[in-house]
Order: sequence, then C-alpha cells, then structure tokens
Amino acid sequence: MAHADGPPTRVASPTREWATRLVVVGIMLSALNLRPAITSLGALLEEVRDGLGMSGSVAGLLTSVPPLCFAVFGVMAPRLARRFGPAAVVGAGMVAITAGLLIRPYTGSTAGFLAASALALMGIAVSNVLMPVIVKRWFPDRVGSMTGLYSMALALGTSAAAAVTVPITEALGGSWRSGLAVWAALAAAAVLPWLPLVRDRGDRGTAPVPKSAREAEERSQAPLRITRSRTAWALAVFFGLQATAAYITMGWMAQIFRDAGVAASTAGLLLAVTMVMGVPLAFVIPRLATRLPHQGPIVLVLGVCGLAGYAGLYFAPAGGAWAWALLLGVSNCAFPLALTMVGMRARTGAGVAQLSAFAQSTGYLISIPGPLLVGVLYQQSGGWGLPIALMAALMIPQMAVGVLAGRDRTVEEEAGG
Repeated sequence: MAHADGPPTRVASPTREWATRLVVVGIMLSALNLRPAITSLGALLEEVRDGLGMSGSVAGLLTSVPPLCFAVFGVMAPRLARRFGPAAVVGAGMVAITAGLLIRPYTGSTAGFLAASALALMGIAVSNVLMPVIVKRWFPDRVGSMTGLYSMALALGTSAAAAVTVPITEALGGSWRSGLAVWAALAAAAVLPWLPLVRDRGDRGTAPVPKSAREAEERSQAPLRITRSRTAWALAVFFGLQATAAYITMGWMAQIFRDAGVAASTAGLLLAVTMVMGVPLAFVIPRLATRLPHQGPIVLVLGVCGLAGYAGLYFAPAGGAWAWALLLGVSNCAFPLALTMVGMRARTGAGVAQLSAFAQSTGYLISIPGPLLVGVLYQQSGGWGLPIALMAALMIPQMAVGVLAGRDRTVEEEAGG
C-alpha cells in the first residue's frame, strides 16, 4: 500500500503506468484532431460554396470563425476543468468535434453548416487550452518532450488534412459531403482513450493526499489575477502575433507565389512544405526550450528566419521560392514554442489552465484582423509589396514580446497565487 510520504512511489505503478499510456495516446490522437476541421474545409471550400449557394462574403467569414471561436470558447476551459477534470473536458471536446464534423456536411443550409462548424470549433477551443494543463499535470518533468509530441501530432494533422482531403473525396465518389464527414471517424477514435480517465480530478492515480497538503493545494489553486502579470500579457501578445503570421501564411502564401508566376500546383506544394516543416521542428523546439533558462534566443532565431523569408518574398518571390517556404516554415514554429512557455510560466496545473486560457483567447482575438487586413491591402495597392511589408513589420513586436515571455519567472509570482 502506498503512502504519500513513503519512499516507494511505485505503489500504484501498474495502474499509474496504464493510465499514463492512455494519456499519451489521448494527447496524440486529440492533437491530430485540432486542425482537420479547418484545413479539410479549406481544401474543399469552392465545392462547399457551390453546394450550399454560399456567398463570397460568408465564405470569407468562415476564415475568421476559427480564431473567434477559439477566443470565445477557450475562456470557458479552466472553469470546466475545475468542475469536471481536464481529461473529462477534453474527452467531451472530442465528442463535440465528432458531432460537428459529422453533422455539418448534411445540414443543407449555410446557417446549419456554420452552427455545426462552431460546435466542432468549440471542442477544439477547450482542448487547445487544456492540452498544456494535461501535459503539466501528468508529465511535470517532461513538459518539453510531451509538448513536442503534441505539437508534432498537431502539425501532422494540419498538413495531412490539407493534403489528403481532395484525394479521399475523389475516392469516395467525388462528394464533398463525404470528404468532410470522413474526418469525424478520426475524432471519434480520439474520444476512446479519455473514457477511463473521466473521473480524474488531478490525483493521477497516486496515494491519498493528506488533508493539510490538500488544503494548501486548494489555496494555491485560487484563481490568479492573471491580467496583473506582465509575463501573461507578453505571452498572450506573442501567441496572437505568431497566430496572425500563421493564418496569413496559410491563407495567402500560395497566392503570393502564383501571382509571381509560380504554377498553381507548385504553389500548393510550397505551402505544404511550409506546413510540414512544423512536424519535426515541433518536436525539437519544445525539448530545446525546456533546457534553456531563457527562451528569448529561440524567439529571436525564429523571428530572423521570418524576416528573411518575407524579404525573399518581397524581392524575389519566384527565384528563391523553396528557400522562402522553408524559412517561413521554421518561423511558424513559434506556435509550439508558445505552448511550451505556457507550461513553463506557471507552477501549478490551475495556473497553467488560467495562463493557457488567457494567452490563447487573447492571442486568437489579436489574430483575427491580420488575414483580413492583408486582403484589404492587397486589393487597395494592387500588389503584394505592402502586405509583405506589414507581415515583416509585425515580426518585430513578436520578437520583442517573445523575449519578455521567455524570462524565467511564473505568473504566480506576478499575479499573486
């Protein structure tokens, strides 16, 4: 029998090891499902518009819905996690994704399509926020490696859905409805690992915690005044600016190459290369970040790669297209770095939940105008010079706030916990 103060912490080890393996599988499968709802739609947007009689303005609205839903619904995640436990909420999130993806192609109306998309995005939003919490809770000594695995799976799901949705649609008879609905099967698989963990409230299968320790833990988990933390604000702005860059890249980079004379098929391949760069680097960067006392140097390296990529797009978009795609792919790996810093800038699971919700919700709100502004500048100026200059200019404050967010301190120190 295990005692909290006894030396052998192996006491519940068979149960603990089994539960830990389930959590790893759950994290990986859930991460694979956090972007296909968006990128699969992007691949079939023209067919969806024709099938539902969707106007151009509504189709444009669809591109802004994901970050808006992430911001609005992500705020609810810490409160839900405190009440039901993070594992139960993420499992419910996967159920919402499954239902949304299964329902939306068959609603038969634009309003129904948007509502079902919002249901799926709600599931994604709460899971986005709680993944760093689960990593911190179950793997406190392996935040870097587990965030790396999670980020790698997320990048893989993003690029795979973009690459294979059209071939899958063709294999299923050419129906865009089937091509979108098929991704519900992957989301349904991600529900299963969380089912045995729905009763988890944070004890992780270990021995009972003494009352005094439990009371101290409850006091330490009192909600922080997160807006008083400079680090939280720096991380939120960093998250928002890197998300802005990522959404601009996903939405416009292929068009920049096409307007420069690159063939449409090659332009799509260049975008895929940029996205795929996130798979290996998303595993390496978090591991490196957790070994450094200050993550500022990584922020600066990624920022310089972004500036070099934008400079290349400005001066010779077609001539060095592959180099610019690779550089921007490296720069976009600020996302896994931001997730890693969320786990490092708070001491407790409750602190990580609040910081993750604040940084991601605020960050996604910041990211909403970026892709729209790039489209407006392109339309007004008749070229890509001004939009690319804007992208490069935004990289400077991203580097500055990233350095601030990378300092070795916690939000509990700054916000009182």
